[in-house]
Amino acid sequence: MTTKPTAFILGTGRCGSTLVHEIVARHPAVGFVTNLDDLGIRRGNAQQLTLWRRLPAALSEKGRARLAPSEGYRVVAREISPMLVEPAADLTEADLTPWLTERLHDFVNARMNHLESAEIFVHKFTGWPRARLLDAAFPDSRYVHIVRDGRAVANSWLQTDWWRGHLGPSGWHFGPLPTDLAQDWADAGQSQPVLAALAWRLLTDTHEACASRLGRRWLTVRYEDLLDDPTAQLTRILEHFGLPWNDAFEAGLARYTLSPSRVDAFRTELSEDQLAAIESAITPALARYGYPVG
Repeated sequence: MTTKPTAFILGTGRCGSTLVHEIVARHPAVGFVTNLDDLGIRRGNAQQLTLWRRLPAALSEKGRARLAPSEGYRVVAREISPMLVEPAADLTEADLTPWLTERLHDFVNARMNHLESAEIFVHKFTGWPRARLLDAAFPDSRYVHIVRDGRAVANSWLQTDWWRGHLGPSGWHFGPLPTDLAQDWADAGQSQPVLAALAWRLLTDTHEACASRLGRRWLTVRYEDLLDDPTAQLTRILEHFGLPWNDAFEAGLARYTLSPSRVDAFRTELSEDQLAAIESAITPALARYGYPVG
């Protein structure tokens, strides 16, 4: 079983969680999975993580050959189970078998045992939170949920090459829609933008249920607030993970340029009718997170 703490950064996807994961991983006390580990090239070691922390942020951008923190879905599927990679519904303690618990702990230990300075293993999952399963495996773990305006997330999903919403709920990432959301989609004429927005609503509702269950070990951070005041929000995250703000972390943060330039891009990249239909479907959820409508 693991002896070092574990923490998880969670979000819907296209929500800013990758940025948060990479910034937190700049902290010298953090262990994490690298994309090279994910590709089966080389499991992370102290030299590899140290090298990454010295690289400019531009050299770890997606879409290029790079060394960077990773969700590690390939290696998670290989060493733990494909069920963690793309579940059709959220995973809970009912899904945690004894062999899966052992594999999860072996996975973390294999990446932390060689990192003498690492105090906490931080991993990121997007889509379903999986927090109830993770918490059953790691009872003292901490969670940070990165939430972004659902209109922005829906707009971003529609523009990616991996989004499968065009196949409908029978072929997409998240399994069947609950009855109420299925009715909302039907009422919207089975609009693709509305389906993407309903996915955001489905996932954030599930994250909120996990938050209620986990109490003080759960922290929700709005992506927009992070861009507006990085120091305040990153301080909250580090404190939640039991990490100090130190010179090494500050030097790592300085490698990033955080800009709110695309926060409202959905207002021009969606039509007025599409935006109105999305807001009709998710306004109560937007309001819970303090996002103004209209």
